[in-house]
Amino acid sequence: MAIRTYDAALKYLFSLTDYERMTRVRYNRDTFNLSRMRSLLKRLGEPHKTLRCVHIAGTKGKGSTAHMLAEMLQACGHRVGLYTSPHLVDIRERIRINGEMITQAALTRLINKVAVQVGRMGRNKPTFFEIFTAIAFMHFADNDVDVVVLETGLGGRLDSTNVVKPLVVGLTSISLDHTEQLGHTVEAIASEKAGVFKAGVPAVSVPQVPEAKVVLERAARQSKTPLLFTGENIDFSYRFESSRDMGPQTRVCLTTERSRFEHLPVPLMGEHQALNCGLALALLDQLKAQGLEIDDHAAIQGLARVSLPGRMEILVRSPRILVDGAHNAASVEALMRAIGQYIPYDSMVVIFACAADKDIDGMLAEITRGADKVIFTRYDSPRCARPEELAERYEEISGRVGQVAEDLTQAIRVANNAVSREDIICITGSFYLVGEAKRLLQ
Repeated sequence: MAIRTYDAALKYLFSLTDYERMTRVRYNRDTFNLSRMRSLLKRLGEPHKTLRCVHIAGTKGKGSTAHMLAEMLQACGHRVGLYTSPHLVDIRERIRINGEMITQAALTRLINKVAVQVGRMGRNKPTFFEIFTAIAFMHFADNDVDVVVLETGLGGRLDSTNVVKPLVVGLTSISLDHTEQLGHTVEAIASEKAGVFKAGVPAVSVPQVPEAKVVLERAARQSKTPLLFTGENIDFSYRFESSRDMGPQTRVCLTTERSRFEHLPVPLMGEHQALNCGLALALLDQLKAQGLEIDDHAAIQGLARVSLPGRMEILVRSPRILVDGAHNAASVEALMRAIGQYIPYDSMVVIFACAADKDIDGMLAEITRGADKVIFTRYDSPRCARPEELAERYEEISGRVGQVAEDLTQAIRVANNAVSREDIICITGSFYLVGEAKRLLQ
């Protein structure tokens, strides 16, 4: 049966198995299956084999790195495909060419095309993410993009995106997240992320904690992957500074035999974004080494234009409401530190909700370092933790009492009543919560 409208296409898409919204997911070759993904792509003409890709894996910072690299490549005159997840407001945010989301008509046409093939695949049906990744590959192939910046979804080794042979691989910071699927140690998670390594394909990583670094180096040797680290094999440094004219900002320097980037302002707030910026510059340099035409001056102009929804984004000016999709302990710690560095305030109210399978205690411990008041709420997903349980654990960890709100609308109302002009409201814990905030407040 033909899918004739955009609404019908979305209805079909959301009827598929979606591990992003499931409470418990087994991480194995039955649920995450590259042979199933390859079978689907073969039926679709293997569009991924026509693409030149940069593949980015890691725990936090993938989206920021991907956006910075894509913006620099576009500024150099390249036609750039960008595939990221999750989305905040509109599912079409995940698939972009030169910053423009895939149109409703194009997405409807491609869903229709995929649905025909899925119907012929018997009982072993592809998942939501597998189908959406295939659609991204088709869209980029149909539109003759020069380079695709491709962000992994969950993990790396069994991720649907791991069917490409990229030009270069990027690894952002690795920390504990998705532990039920990827493992309960940084070593186990690093091993899954290293699954994107390919023989002879260069990989560049940000500095990693020792446990992750050892695993990555071992995996690189085994897979014959040339592996470089910014700040070690690649000359990289950053510094935080604040002046009356420019305000607080982080600047980065990165030098190789081909590139010399000196004292570039990082376009996104937070010291952690300096590492992501350094990785984006190092990946750009690796593409230059492979013959891609890169104009450093144009790239720097492109970098300066980067802005990223859902990362330290101020949605309301008075009282200030900031949103950030920090969703593990390391991300929340970086967020609290960045707010302290970049945004003067008297007191901070945090509105928090997260998935039940996250490192809740770790995130709550970091929130106590910055928040003067915490309101726990929920977002629309079966994975969301109960706000009452979050409040109980917060009290055990901090000795303070948090408030509970039934939904985000109520949480924002309570927060607004508790703050003055010099205070700040921070909404964090999940990209789904941030997406709801953007829909409500914009």
